[in-house]
Amino acid sequence: MKKFLKHNRLLFLIAALVIVLDQLTKALVRQNLAFGEAWAPIPAIGEFFRFLYWQNRGAAFGTLQNAGPILTIVRIVIVLFIVVFYQKAEIKDTLLKVSLSLMLGGAVGNLVDQFSMGFVTDFIAVGRFPIFNIADSAVTIGVGLMLLDMLIKEKNGSNGEPETKPGGDA
Repeated sequence: MKKFLKHNRLLFLIAALVIVLDQLTKALVRQNLAFGEAWAPIPAIGEFFRFLYWQNRGAAFGTLQNAGPILTIVRIVIVLFIVVFYQKAEIKDTLLKVSLSLMLGGAVGNLVDQFSMGFVTDFIAVGRFPIFNIADSAVTIGVGLMLLDMLIKEKNGSNGEPETKPGGDA
């Protein structure tokens, strides 16, 4: 058990931080804005950046509206996949572990909304981009970091060992 906790320390820490920040910001929005109400905190840029209370009953960026039960099952499977995949990460594979931790925190943050309210609270609106939240941001950053990790590993050789040159040793 001690080995499990040590291996998963980063996973639990980052995911918990994302979940708390996500749920706190969503609660603040629900308490201070009526559904559909917007607040632009930076007058100099007008409505380009604003907080807008929205209820997303679908998937990312408002797709698959009212597919609640199916999406909930898919989200749970994703959470389980992330936890299992994290167990296979090597101790020194920090970038991959951080990316998975961010994705887990984001997925769980949105699952909390789905289970407790039947929708996900979205509130960050930038230009014409779909409205999103902290959990969505964590998932997006996590995916980006995972792609970066894959690119780095590809550049350095997929197994992490030094490349051998033809006709000679490494």
